[in-house]
Parts: sequence; C-alpha cells; structure tokens
Amino acid sequence: MFRPSPLTQKRLRRFRSIKRGWWSFIFLVFLYVLSLAAELLVHHRALVVKYEGQLHFPTYGAIIPGTEFGEKYAYETDYRALRDRFRTEASGNWVLMPPVPYGPLENDLRDGLVHPLAPSWATGHWLGTDPTGRDVLARLFYGFRIVMTFALVFTVAVYVLATAIGCAMGYFGGGFDLIGQRVIEIWQNIPFLYIVIIAVTLVPADVAMSVRVGLLLLILVAFSWAGDSAFLRTATLKEKSRDYVAAVRLLGASPARIIFRHILPNTVATLVTFLPFTVAGAINSLTALDFLNFGLPRPMPSWGEMLEIGLGATHAWWIVTFTFLAITVVLLLVTFVGEAIREAFDPRRFTTYQ
Repeated sequence: MFRPSPLTQKRLRRFRSIKRGWWSFIFLVFLYVLSLAAELLVHHRALVVKYEGQLHFPTYGAIIPGTEFGEKYAYETDYRALRDRFRTEASGNWVLMPPVPYGPLENDLRDGLVHPLAPSWATGHWLGTDPTGRDVLARLFYGFRIVMTFALVFTVAVYVLATAIGCAMGYFGGGFDLIGQRVIEIWQNIPFLYIVIIAVTLVPADVAMSVRVGLLLLILVAFSWAGDSAFLRTATLKEKSRDYVAAVRLLGASPARIIFRHILPNTVATLVTFLPFTVAGAINSLTALDFLNFGLPRPMPSWGEMLEIGLGATHAWWIVTFTFLAITVVLLLVTFVGEAIREAFDPRRFTTYQ
C-alpha cells in the first residue's frame, strides 16, 4: 500500500491547517462529485415513474416511448407532461422528477414562453433560458462537469509528458539535455492557437464528437507540457547531485529506478505546487476557445459558448451574469487551493537552517 513519507504527511497537515485552501478544496471536490451525478439533479428524464403498479427508472436507461405510459406518440416520453397528466387523473400513478427538470440540450418550446426567458420560479427555469429555449442552469451544471473533467485529464496528461521528458533531460544531461532544450525552445514558439484553428477547420463535421474533443485535448496537451518540463529538469539536476543518488548508483540501480523511485518523490513539491494552476489554465484555455468557436463541438454545454450567446443577446443579462459568476467562483476556488498548496510545500517558509 502506498504510504506518503513523513515529510509529505507534514506538508499535508500544513495544507489542512490553511483553512481557506482546505475548505475551497473540499467544496470544489463536492461540486465535482455532484456534477458526476448531474442526471439525478438536472435532467429532463424522470428519476422514477410508477405506472399501473410497475416502477420505471428512465434516467440512465434506454429511451422509453410515450406509448409505454399510455400516450399516443412513439418518441421519447415527455415526463413533465406525464407528471401533470398523472396529477390530473389521480389514478395512483406518479412521476418523480429531478429538482431541475430540464436537460442541457433540451429546448423548452411550450406555448406562451418567449425566449430568452428571464429567471422565473414559476416556469422552473431558475436562471432563465437562452435564445433557443435551453435552460441556463442545466447548461452551467453540465458545462462545469465537462470543463472540470477536461481540465483534470489535461493536467494528468501534461504532467505525465512533462515528468518523463523533464526528468530524463535532467538525469542524463549532456547532448540529450542540450538537444532537448533546443527542441523545447522551438516548440514553445509555435502558436498553438493557429494549430487549433487549422485542426478544427480541417476536421469534417460528420466526425464523432468524442474524436473532436480528443483532438482538441491532444493539441492543448502537446503545446502545454514544455514549461512544466523545464521546472522538473531543474529539480532533477539538483537531486541528481545528492549523495543518496550516488549511493543507489553504486548499488546497481537502473536509471529508470533512480528517476522514478528516488528522484521523482523528492521533486513532488515542484509537481504539486503547479498542479492547481495548470487546472486553472486549462479551464481558461477551454473557455476562451469555446468563446471563439474553436473549442468543444456544438451543442455540448460550454461556458465559453454561453458567454458568446449572452454577449450576442444583450437584453438577456442573466446569461452572461450567471456564466461569469460560475467561472469566477470556480477559478477562485482553484486559486485558493493553489495558494494553500504552495504555502504548505514552500521549504523557505517551513525550514530552519543551522
């Protein structure tokens, strides 16, 4: 079982003692866990339907046609209308809907509603709708799940690539290090925004959405690892000169074992300190690309797309306002976590030299 070193445990206790960062971390994790179960909280499908003595659970299952519940249509059941019908009939059948009974891709085209609709408790659109009738709260909630998942996958991929290349450059040195630095300098001068624009333009519209998202992630990772690899190279160069590395070399340890078993754990402060800011950078990059229409494929819920729509519909102040607040809150939480980690892992603050 993995057991952190006493020094790492001490740093973690320091992090927990910094209340602003610790509670920001707890709240951020809580929000992300809630977003993973978004279909149970914000969705157009019912949680439970009781019809003629049988229970149905449509949320994560296949599409249930309206004919299954006595409706005259064969497409997916309109569960809000079904709920109203059961209440009118008073036949013992009932429908349990999520707290927000609207999906992120659903257009609410009921008679009498003019979109964009201002926030209204009566209609169930607590944060209003956009010009096409999609619920703002639903798109914010699902957009949070997408952007956080994207940022976490991006961070893991960047750190794996930066760690492998940076540690190898720092450990082997010589010509490998020299060539690696020159390649990184050239690579960092390539404008990644142009690459994104070209890639998005060349990919056919009929390509699967998962492939388009994967391509965007690949491009962002490819142009984001170089900066972190430089820090890890420097940390590896410092650790390589220490006595414990010379000792394990004399014992016959392989370079891979020395790097990943001995050097890398001692550079954890460098890795962890930059991690929250990498997450924040991924959120900013994805939101900016979505705003420019070079990010996630439409109609995926996206904060950047919501900002673009809100700025286009200037009279619908609620779209920009609530989207901006959501982005601000999430970035503030990530920043507070990052500041707390940096303070907890700062050797100049918690080291006494004698």
